[in-house]
This record gives sequence, C-alpha cells and structure tokens, in this order.
Amino acid sequence: MKWLFWFSVLLVVYTYVGYPLWLYLRSRSLAKAVRPSGDFFPAISIVMAVHNECETLPRKLRNLAELDYPADRCEIVIVSDGSTDATNEILAAHADERTRVFNVPQRQGKAGALNRGIQAAKGEIIVFTDARPLIARDAVKYLVANFDDPSVGCVCSDIGLGDPESGASVNGLGLYWRIETNVRRWEGATGSLVGAAGCLYAVRRNLVVPLPAATILDDMYIPLHVARQGSKVMFDPRARGWDRAQSDRRREFRRKVRTLTGNYQLLQLAPWLLTRQNPVRFQFVCHKVLRLLVPFALAGMLVSSLVLHQGFYTLALIAQAAFYGLASLAVLRLKRGIVYRLADVSLAFLVLNTAAVVALLYFVTGKKQVWVR
Repeated sequence: MKWLFWFSVLLVVYTYVGYPLWLYLRSRSLAKAVRPSGDFFPAISIVMAVHNECETLPRKLRNLAELDYPADRCEIVIVSDGSTDATNEILAAHADERTRVFNVPQRQGKAGALNRGIQAAKGEIIVFTDARPLIARDAVKYLVANFDDPSVGCVCSDIGLGDPESGASVNGLGLYWRIETNVRRWEGATGSLVGAAGCLYAVRRNLVVPLPAATILDDMYIPLHVARQGSKVMFDPRARGWDRAQSDRRREFRRKVRTLTGNYQLLQLAPWLLTRQNPVRFQFVCHKVLRLLVPFALAGMLVSSLVLHQGFYTLALIAQAAFYGLASLAVLRLKRGIVYRLADVSLAFLVLNTAAVVALLYFVTGKKQVWVR
C-alpha cells in the first residue's frame, strides 16, 4: 500500500506543480519574442457559431463592431445552428456586406456549424470566437500580428473569468483558471500550446481541418492539427478577452463534464495524439491526460492512508479529510474570509475531479454531450 500512496502523491504533485514548474523554467530559456503589432493586416474572417443566443448577441455584435481592425480587411461570418428564439431575427437585422449570416434550420451541433462557417470564410486568417465572451478592442489586432511570422499557425488569447469592469474572478474557479492561463502562457511561449480557449483564437485558413461530427472540443482539435502540420501554436497575453464565470455550480459542473468528456473523445477521434506524429505529445499527456487520472490518484491516496493508518499516514489521512471537509464550508456559503477562500478552492478542486470521473462514465457509456448555451 505504501507504493500506491506515494505513486498517487507523485502523480498529483507532478500534474499540478511539477509540470507547471518545468514549463515555467523551459519558457524562461526558450521563450520566443512576441512580434509587435506593426502594420500587418491580412484579410481575416471572424467565425462564430450560435444557438439560441438572443440574450447575448446584441452585446457581442456591438463588441465585434468596435474592434480595432481595418473594416475592409475583416468579415464576420455567423452561423445560427437551428436557433428557435429571436437569434435569427437579430442576426437578420445586422446582416450586411461585412457581416454574413447563415441560418441552419436543422440543428447540427457546434462542429457542423463551425464547418459551415469555415467553408464560407474568405479571409487568410480565421478568428474563432463565441457569443458570450467580450473581446478587448485591440485583441484581434494583436492575435493577427503574430502571423507575420510564417512559422506561426495558431495564436490563442488570454481569457479572464469576470468582466472588464469588475476584473477577474477571485473564487476557487477563478484561481484554477489563473493557474490554467499560466500553464497555457508557458506552453505558448515555446510554441507548444496543446489547446486554445474557444472564446477567442486565430488560425491560418490553409491549416484549418474539418471537424468530425459532434466534436466537443474544436478549440483543441484544430490547434493540435496545426501543430501536427509543423506550425507553431502560440499564446499572446496582449490579446485579452473576458468570459463570465457561472454562478450556478450545477451548470458549471455540467460544463466541466462536457469539456472533460471532450478530452476522452479527442483520444478516440485522433489516436495519433499519443504517438510520435504529435509534436507536442509530452505536453498533451502532462496537461490533459494526467489530469484525467488525478481523481483515481486521489482515491488511491485516501484508500492507502486508511489501510496504513499509522504514523505519517495517519497525518496524511487527517490532512485529506480536512481539505475535503473545507468544501462543505463553501457549499454552506459561510462568512467570507481566508477560510472561506480556502474552502472555495477545495470545492473547485473537488468539482473538477468529480467531473473527470463523471466524464469517463459518460464517455464509456456513450452518453452524448450536447452543445447548449
């Protein structure tokens, strides 16, 4: 049992501490300088798939209209995927020579809608975004500037949880997202980013591959194929965007289950990810695959501590019980303070790892994850 305990500890510590530390040190020695924006303004297509987004669309359309990019070099392609609310009416009112709208009567899912948008796009660079997040006025300009380097095939943005006025979220989920952003930043600094934030990322048109039907994580499938074709996948912290954190924990849990199910699906759709054909295989395994194994390592730590239950292992058991017990304080929404913040981190950690287990069950049983608002 001792081997199970220490193996489990090492897996958890390496996943959340060791790998980020290795990335940080590697990025310090191998980081590539980000090019200045300059006067590089190729023709771009902003592609967005929407489904029943009447509440968020007016704000998003205003946001896109205010972007600092030459209007004659930028088109907006929006695909409405079987929307049944006022989405189509809103889009029809905004359609013009620059904004092209495609209504798909029968719902196909996000992958199908994006394929339709990619097919219609005319720009040299395709910028992908979603309906909910807001984009900084200069974000697209900074993303596109990186493509002045012909070795760059995909550039990902820095997305914060919160909004431009109130700032980033400081709860447990916000802390997790800041850690995740740093990991992406350090991977991107050496051109080895394994996925983008679907809220905002850009890809060379000639490197974009069609998405298989029902693909959950287009923002990983496309960048990983860019890397497979020998181009760099970068991260530009200057390209800022904001997405609202879900206040409903059950809704956030469902979103995490869908995302983590998508990680399992990726291994099925692209088995080459675990072979030498994947130039970022090491990063992919450490960043994505090991996180799927962490819940089982946590279970191994707990079970082995219970069985050994003496000396150091008794202390380890108490520490685990205390950490998990903290989550109950966040559920009860007790008075805010340092203890509450620790409790919120504990709850976010438990939610993430529970979602990973549920995602595995969904994937094994074939339960489909539907794209919803």
